[in-house]
Amino acid sequence: MVIKCGTESEKEISFRCVQCGFSVTTLYIQYSPGNIRLMKCGNCKAVADEYIECELMILVIDLILHKIKAYRHLFYNRFSRETLHNEVLLWKLSLGFLILDAYQMLAVCTTQDERSLPASFASFLGLCGKVLMGVFFGNLVFLGIILFGTRKFLNAKIGDSRCKHILLSILVSSYFKIFVIAMMVWEFPSSVVFIIKMFVLSSNALALLVITDAVMIRCIWICFAAHAMKFLVTQGLGTYQKLVLW
Repeated sequence: MVIKCGTESEKEISFRCVQCGFSVTTLYIQYSPGNIRLMKCGNCKAVADEYIECELMILVIDLILHKIKAYRHLFYNRFSRETLHNEVLLWKLSLGFLILDAYQMLAVCTTQDERSLPASFASFLGLCGKVLMGVFFGNLVFLGIILFGTRKFLNAKIGDSRCKHILLSILVSSYFKIFVIAMMVWEFPSSVVFIIKMFVLSSNALALLVITDAVMIRCIWICFAAHAMKFLVTQGLGTYQKLVLW
């Protein structure tokens, strides 16, 4: 793993100690290829980022276990300024997020008869419209509440760069949605989707905590409100469309 740090051209980038969250200027000193010395944090005196020498799988396991130091490493020490301004990466993550969200909504907000092959092309278009509207408006409300709550209750300034950082953290911390792919292959009860939603909610709250350095309980409530309103919007749109079609 190679993480660039400590050069004069990168002084604007703020790295973080994964233990206490204190800002550090360098994470390691490289004497020769393969010979590095990890730097210690000036605040807690511990190694600033132990994940530099760890395998990727260890980081993935710690992310699943919701270890805050793994999130700090990911959002501050692994994601560079170029990553935050990489529009292509944001679009790819957003597209993958929306596709998984669409299938998740298809599994929860539709019946087994609706998910089977439609009897006509009109019913197929109706099902697609129902899912697309739910995904679009649901995520619009979800992101709006996240940004509003971050500014109002976490006292965080919301600029262009900050919005991208928050969006990236929410997209990446929703990695549990990838387990929805298993539902495309094997048959699972719809309750599994709600279990995935709970893991995504807790991961989003922890990511918001790391990004804003706020109080954990407020981050949980903001993410809970965002997910709850998203669910209500998608359910309400589904009910409305049924009434219109009826």
